[in-house]
Parts: sequence; C-alpha cells; structure tokens
Amino acid sequence: MMGISLSVCIATRNRGDFIGETIQSITAQGGDAVEIVVLDGASTDNTEQVVRRLQDGNPGLRYVRQEKNGGVDRDYDAAVGLATGEYCWLMSDDDLLKPGAIAAVLRAIERQYSLIVVNSEVRNFDFSELLDPSRLRFPADRSYSPAEFERLFEETSAYLSYIGAVVIRRDIWLSRQREPYFGSYFIHVGVIFQERLPGETLVLSEPLISIRFGNAQWRPKEFEIRMIRWTELIGSLAAIPAAVKDKCYRNEPWRSMKSLLFYRAKGTYDLGDYRRWVRPRLVSRWDKAKALGLACFPGVIANLIGLAYCRLDYRDSNIHLLDMEASRFYFRNWFKKP
Repeated sequence: MMGISLSVCIATRNRGDFIGETIQSITAQGGDAVEIVVLDGASTDNTEQVVRRLQDGNPGLRYVRQEKNGGVDRDYDAAVGLATGEYCWLMSDDDLLKPGAIAAVLRAIERQYSLIVVNSEVRNFDFSELLDPSRLRFPADRSYSPAEFERLFEETSAYLSYIGAVVIRRDIWLSRQREPYFGSYFIHVGVIFQERLPGETLVLSEPLISIRFGNAQWRPKEFEIRMIRWTELIGSLAAIPAAVKDKCYRNEPWRSMKSLLFYRAKGTYDLGDYRRWVRPRLVSRWDKAKALGLACFPGVIANLIGLAYCRLDYRDSNIHLLDMEASRFYFRNWFKKP
C-alpha cells in the first residue's frame, strides 16, 4: 500500500471478545491514508477468526500471527516494524476510538510533530458509564519543544504508561534502542524518553479514546508491573535528571506502607510478591517485617480500609473504588462462583 500516513499498530493475544469492536471503531473512520496492523502473539482463542472476518472489505487491515508469544514489548516493536505508515499509533486491543479521532490525528500529522499524545476518557467495562471524562486535564492542546523535554516528562509520563496514547513517527521509533525495554511492559515510554525528541511534541487535549476500565490482562501481575518494572524503567532513563524523576515518582515505592496496603486491598500483593519482589530489595529487618506483615494482613480488612479511603474526594477516587470492588477480597465477590 502506498501513501500511508498513519499505521494503527495493535499487539494482541486472546482478545477475541473485544478486538473486533476496537477494529470497527477504527475502520469506521479510516481512509486510504490509514492502515491497521494487528500482530497476534499466538492467541489460543478466536482472535484470528474475528480479525480475518473483518478483513473482508477492509484492504487496509493486515493480520500477522506469530507462532510464539513474544510479550507485549516485543510484539508492539514487531508491529511497528511491519507498519508502512509515516506515523504509528500504538493502539490497545480492547478500547475504542471516538468519532473524529483519526481525522484529528491526521491533521496533527500534517504539522510533522515527533510525537503526538492522544488524550482519553475512561468508561466502565461495557462503556455505559463515564468514569473520567479526561485523563489529561489540559484546557487546550499543548506543545513541547525539544528544549522542554523535562517538562514533557513531568506533565505526561504518568499518563503515557497507557500505550494507546502514543502516536510516534516511525523513523524515530526505529532509530532508538528498544531491546533494553523488552520485558518492562512500557517499551513506548523507554523509546520516547531515552533521549530528547528531535522535533516538537503535541498533546491533543480533547479525549479521542474511550478506555474500557477493568479489562487489563496484567492485573494478576499488577504489583510487579507498577511497583517494580515501572520504577526500574524510570530509573534507567539517563536523559531525565534524577531531581525531575524524584519529583514525579517515589524512588523505592515498595518501602511505602500505604502503597503496600493499597495493593493488598486490591488483591494484587501477597506473600509471593513479598518474597519475590520486596524482600530482596530491603535490608532493614524492621522494613522487611512491615512489608511481610502487610503481605499477610487480612485482605478483607485491607479492602474495607481501601473502600473507606476511596470514598474521599480526590482525583481518581471513583476509579480506585472500582479497583477495590474488583478485588477478590471485596465482600460481594465472596458469593460469586469461580
């Protein structure tokens, strides 16, 4: 295909129940300048059949199935490698583009930004309820020059943990180191912030994506991903001064008793996590004892504390409340069949 401006790159695995709706939200507004590249990491469900059916009448939809699952980082990198567009939108496999999203991104592409950050809203599992109207509370579009690289990190890096927000020039992606970030779960953040971007970055303030909350496949590994992998990735970014990183993120979040209690309440921190991730990183016996105590703390009580805390009025309290209600320790879940 010639003249492709935008490749929507989707790395997926076992998302047959959701990826069809995602693709349809893209094809409904795509044109000749847009292609969709779906890289399947050896799905064992009906993902292939769903995507193959959607290829009928959609010549811009390409499907590549791998024999082995390479992991989310390798698979997104491979999808970019397969793309032919000038820009790549690293789209998630279960969220939806809002009407006009493609057109808005194509208009931004005309101005040749190095990176375009797409804002999003958050909805519940079936999209019937709006939980957060805008993840980035920017009143208007915002641009960052290469000299404002540190400011870009301060104001957007936390949001950019969501891969669907990233539209990047393909040549920039391919020119940067990627392998060091395989296994981090956040290869896109490593690619973006490993060194200054050559051109300007644009943040689109209007939410163009609807995120399906509560459908993350990595929830059982959330403690490892959020507390360990993310922290290690941020620490590895030599282009970002330590003072800036310390301003944005706690250096050793596993030392925070509040954080450990929060993850315990969500049912994603237990004795196994303590032994594998926390104990080797602590020296003080007292610190180990506290972390061990929280790993063994009654999850039901932790969840009740979390539920009470999430009733307070703070940013994302409603989303954190849903996290608590999704926990295996939430009292209403006791009566659900496994």
